[in-house]
Formats: sequence, structure tokens, C-alpha cells
Amino acid sequence: MSNHIKVAVIIPSYLEEENLRIIIPRLKNEMQKLGNDYEILVIDAMHAMDYTEDVCKNNNVTYLNRTNGNNYGDAVRTGIMNARGKYIIFMDADGSHSPEFINKLYQYKDDYDVVIASRYIEGGATDNNRILILMSWVVNIVYSIVLNLRCKDVSNSFKLYRGDLLRNLNLYCNNFDIVEEILFKLKKINNNLKIKEVPFSFKKRMFGETKRNLFLFMVSYIFTLIKLRFGK
Repeated sequence: MSNHIKVAVIIPSYLEEENLRIIIPRLKNEMQKLGNDYEILVIDAMHAMDYTEDVCKNNNVTYLNRTNGNNYGDAVRTGIMNARGKYIIFMDADGSHSPEFINKLYQYKDDYDVVIASRYIEGGATDNNRILILMSWVVNIVYSIVLNLRCKDVSNSFKLYRGDLLRNLNLYCNNFDIVEEILFKLKKINNNLKIKEVPFSFKKRMFGETKRNLFLFMVSYIFTLIKLRFGK
């Protein structure tokens, strides 16, 4: 994989056309401040369900369909497989991750392997309701302790990675738990993995409905924790 692209931004998307019309122009504006050697990849469903492809074409960013399945994990794997960046940033398509924050992640790229937009360190915050905050807090505490991950916000997908590290991983999780799988496997490969958390304020989605089913969300996280901790 050629790394002549400095940074790739991967946006998993599923019925997010309305949000992307706002997010992509803001994101392009921020990326241009960092230089011209960047790419933006929007990873849509396996088959188009709205006009996301048109939004991407109108903004001159890369549109891709997920391969091998329609799950969030399939979008992540498709993005990693196609991204050319020396650094890879994942962000959500629903407006909860501000494009204007990317510069704060990017400034630590040379000194750390993973840079996390963290809700749970001093200065961080989230607009979610109390139930979601509690569930997220429990997941992050349990995962960080059980999997020995030395960070407070494991589950936020808004992260910057060294691209070569991601491309060396075999990832199997199909849901949002792939975010924790990535961090755990990076740490397993390199015990001296350098992680930086930067305080971040998580916003509510702008338009549309969340794709997370809370019951399935919790069940999948429990099984993933067991597989990662005790699997081969």
C-alpha cells in the first residue's frame, strides 16, 4: 500500500446523506488547512439506500460500498483496506464528531501511535442522555481494566492511528465493538503502544436516528470482551 497520501479520513455511513451534506464541506475545509495530500473515504452500505453517493461526487470525495456485509465492522474493514494514508482517522457521519477537532488529533501524530478524542478525561464531555452515558462509562471502565488498556475512552471511534499498524491487524468484530478490538490488538502486538487522549466534547447526532440497538449493543460487547480476553 502506497503511503503518498499523508492522512486518510474514513467515515462509515448508513443512511447519513442529510448529515454528510453538512459534514463533508466542513471536513474538506479543515483538511485543506493541513495540506493537500489527504483523502476522504465515505463507506456506505453494500447497496445505496439514499443519495450519499451523489453527495460524495458533488464534494469530490471517495465513495465506497461495504464489502462482505452491511455491519459497522464491515465498513471499518473496507475503509482500512482502501485507505492510502500514512495516518488514518475514523469519524462518525452523524455530526457527533466535529471536523474542526481533527487538527487537535493531527498535531500529536508524530509522537503517538493512537490519538483518541476522549470524553472521559478532564475537559472532555458528552451530550448523550444519562442512560447512554452510564452504559458508555461502564463499557469503558470494564474494557480498560479487563484488557489492560491504559486509556479512559476506549469506545469512542474518533481516533487517529498510524496506518501501517491498522493494516497489519486481522479484525473480526462486526459491530461497534470493533473499535475496542482494534485498540486491544494494537496493544497486544506492541506492549509499548503510545496512546494520547485529547479532551473532546461529543455531540448529539444532527439528523436521523441512531443505528445502535441498546440490547444488542450490550450483548455484543459482553461476548467481545470474553473473546478478546480469553481467546487465542
